[in-house]
Amino acid sequence: MTLPEILLWQQLRLRPGGFKFRKQFPLGPYSADFACVAARLIIEVDGIAHDMGDNPERDRARDRYFSDRGYRVLRLSANVILQEIDVAVNSIVAQCREHSNQPEPRSLEE
Repeated sequence: MTLPEILLWQQLRLRPGGFKFRKQFPLGPYSADFACVAARLIIEVDGIAHDMGDNPERDRARDRYFSDRGYRVLRLSANVILQEIDVAVNSIVAQCREHSNQPEPRSLEE
């Protein structure tokens, strides 16, 4: 795992928003960086190498494969994770909430 992936995993393994995440999630011939199965969400961390050569086309093919199997793909820049990890995690949790049957946790005051 790259540094951004390690940092993100340190947050996702704490089950933010009550969601369970898996790392290096195998799906067919691919392995997604992270996944929330309950929300059918794949999380991919993209560094600069994703912009080089035929990598953009390979990423599109992976995304199509995941989509054809009912998963949505959220691609996050490695730089965003390194600079604003809270923003990245909040974005992931928001996507999970939007596409799962899990309600938002209630506060203790309610």
